Amino acid sequence: MTLHDELLAQLGDSGLEQIAGMLGTDTATARNVVQAVSGTIVGGLARNAADPDGAEALRGALDEHVDADPFSGDVASLIRDGHSILGHVLGGQGTEQAAAELSQFAGISSGTLKKLLPLIAPMIMSLLANRAANADMDAEAVADDLDKEQSALPGGLGDLLGGLLGSIFGGAVPPQGGPYEPQEGTAGARDQREAAPGTSNPDW
Repeated sequence: MTLHDELLAQLGDSGLEQIAGMLGTDTATARNVVQAVSGTIVGGLARNAADPDGAEALRGALDEHVDADPFSGDVASLIRDGHSILGHVLGGQGTEQAAAELSQFAGISSGTLKKLLPLIAPMIMSLLANRAANADMDAEAVADDLDKEQSALPGGLGDLLGGLLGSIFGGAVPPQGGPYEPQEGTAGARDQREAAPGTSNPDW
């Protein structure tokens, strides 16, 4: 079962209906949008984990999300957590770019998608954290698992998200300094992403 499948199972029909209402669409469209959003977040996590230091940092962050329950409770707290996660995974400008490109794919406004992304991010982190804990995964195993998650995406969506993540990260894998340390001399987009993804904020 993929993280997306687990996400849908946890949301249930009522959760998906709530998301559909938020998006102003039907549940079938909402399901596709959620898959695109979750795929973007998983892909961003995979890009971070492609570097050994990034994988270790992610594995440590997952320990903070074991047994969390983002599917119920305070929405404001969930959104704060989600923004922090997105800052590490995509960076501020990367999150804006993801919302804009997903908007074109889904026919949903980018403003609405910017509200959905931080809701889904803690859910994905929680599901991945519990999976890693239950399977006693180390950092390398988490990175491998995320790669498998990406390969499980439907072809068209996988290609779309691959292009999106490539434009955010500027290449297939972040350069040698790792995804948490912007490189000197790299071109604008990475230097300007204030949390691109960075270690300045330890709270995932």
